[in-house]
Amino acid sequence: MNYLAHLHLGGQEPEQLLGSLYGDFVKGALPSRFSAKTEEAINLHRKIDAFTDSHPVVKRALSRFTVTRRRFGGIALDMFFDHCLARDWDRYAEITLETFSKRVYGLLQSEANLPERLAQIAPLIISEDWLGAYRDFSMISHGLDVISERLSQPENLRGAFEELTSLYEPLSSDFEELYPLLMKFAKFGPMV
Repeated sequence: MNYLAHLHLGGQEPEQLLGSLYGDFVKGALPSRFSAKTEEAINLHRKIDAFTDSHPVVKRALSRFTVTRRRFGGIALDMFFDHCLARDWDRYAEITLETFSKRVYGLLQSEANLPERLAQIAPLIISEDWLGAYRDFSMISHGLDVISERLSQPENLRGAFEELTSLYEPLSSDFEELYPLLMKFAKFGPMV
């Protein structure tokens, strides 16, 4: 899951929303680094990542990619699943995606102590409406291009958008199967 899903799943209080984002930008132990609610949201972010990475539906979705792309398929899949969430937002959320996005952007603008890397990209997240942009499938191509520039072997991610395009329907089905399970996991924890 990428930014949008983590924000949706991690709780809707301001400290929870921030912690849901911080999960991608804060590494290591958290003792008293942030408020208790923010740290809980960071820990939930990490648990959601572990849950999705090990889930059979995600493994099946990744197996749909060609062998050469599979190593970086998780990046493409995370972005695609956020596209599915944005596309079908009204099925999973009680407020509009626009309202939700504005709320998150307002938090980012008002928070003076964002983690360094997040502080650097927050103006882009806001000005380019990253959360709302997930609705437009073609925006994934741009996002993958940007990410590939940061990789030591960018060629491994090139062509991923074309694969996502050809796999659009089966990967959409994978998302529809996984996301309700992920919502339950985020709300109730692991089912024993």
